[in-house]
Amino acid sequence: MSMRATRPPLSINLKLILLLFLFLSFLLLVIRSGFQSSQNNPPPVTQTHILTDEPECPSLPICTKTPPSVANALIHYATSNITPQQTLKEISVSARILETKSPCNFLVFGLGHDSLMWTALNHGGRTVFLEEDKAWIDQIQERLPNLEAYHVQYDTKVHQADELMKIGMGEECKSVGDPRFCKCELALKGLPSEIYEMEWDLIMVDAPTGYFNEAPGRMSAIYTAGLMARNRQEGETDVFVHDVDRVVEDNFSMAFLCKGYLRKQEGRIRHFSIPSHRTRPDTPFCP
Repeated sequence: MSMRATRPPLSINLKLILLLFLFLSFLLLVIRSGFQSSQNNPPPVTQTHILTDEPECPSLPICTKTPPSVANALIHYATSNITPQQTLKEISVSARILETKSPCNFLVFGLGHDSLMWTALNHGGRTVFLEEDKAWIDQIQERLPNLEAYHVQYDTKVHQADELMKIGMGEECKSVGDPRFCKCELALKGLPSEIYEMEWDLIMVDAPTGYFNEAPGRMSAIYTAGLMARNRQEGETDVFVHDVDRVVEDNFSMAFLCKGYLRKQEGRIRHFSIPSHRTRPDTPFCP
């Protein structure tokens, strides 16, 4: 005898569907009324909330302001007929490195009309200028007080370059260490202590004056920049030397920053990338 499956009466199925429909309708009504109530009666705003100093929309791009360093640079150059000493192509060499490394520690030998630009390009980092002319520092900082600059005294002259090159070839000048304790006559020892204690990611040598025989020349600045780069704990330092069309800048950059570390030359500027020698004491001064 065959078995046939039994089905519940149709009336019971209709009752269940109707009850379910009524339950869902009631639930939807409750949710909608609660939502409308919250819109019609927003939570009261306390006095403390009104007086808060936080911006109204800190996470939205439309609330982002131009950084002060960038804004100051734009205003400065827009209202000045004095242009930076370097050409656009020369500036672009170091600007491309800053684009990848900033915010970083940037040391600049020389305080000039381009100083505000370097500070702006390194927004969020620390940019420090070393200048030979105290009166010029005062004049620049009177108009641009946010620039960090220090006075440096040099005891060399351009006409001593050949003699200093011979000294620089000695073994005392090929050892790596803190410039303050270096026995090489080329090492600058009178800088502020924080200059030696900081590890610089970029160093620009665009000073001191070097276009006449009695000027200080950049012999010591170039040598010290290379020594600082080699003496950092780890990593590499990008060093730039401007005015390499002159004999001193040409010869000393190749001798102490090394042709093997040269990455690019554009016009009168050279870019060297010098690795740390501290953890590898057997590394030759030049590759």
